[in-house]
Amino acid sequence: MDVPALGVRAPVVARGLDPAGAIDPPPYTQPGVVGWYGGGVRPGAKGTSLFVGHVDTESRPAVFYHLSALRPGEKVRVTRDDGSLAEFTVDDVQVLGRDDFSARMAYGPREEGRAELRLITCGGTFDRTSRTYSANVVVSAYLTGATEP
Repeated sequence: MDVPALGVRAPVVARGLDPAGAIDPPPYTQPGVVGWYGGGVRPGAKGTSLFVGHVDTESRPAVFYHLSALRPGEKVRVTRDDGSLAEFTVDDVQVLGRDDFSARMAYGPREEGRAELRLITCGGTFDRTSRTYSANVVVSAYLTGATEP
């Protein structure tokens, strides 16, 4: 995955769901890796392809540390299994509080029949007692180009 505006170039690994039914992110021991929900839509196919990454670890920033700084119009590129490249353009960036989190807003399509992508990480404030963040940062983007392998 390549997010030029953030200086991010990261490997992507397929992930499943955790016991609570959320996308299981890469282990904290791999802070520079992005997880793709392998049970869902492939990048560039119609529907919403989901990617998750950590914002930080106990000691340092992680791959999506600056995710909330993305702006509409900026690009996200994903190299697919066949070697082709799917390019997405950021549509919007939202911070969704955990108390009012909407799975439809985070994971659902913005426009039916379109190839979309979501980048998701933790955001808001960090509660040291519960060791959780108060929100999620959700970047929505749509397919604007693809190259052959």
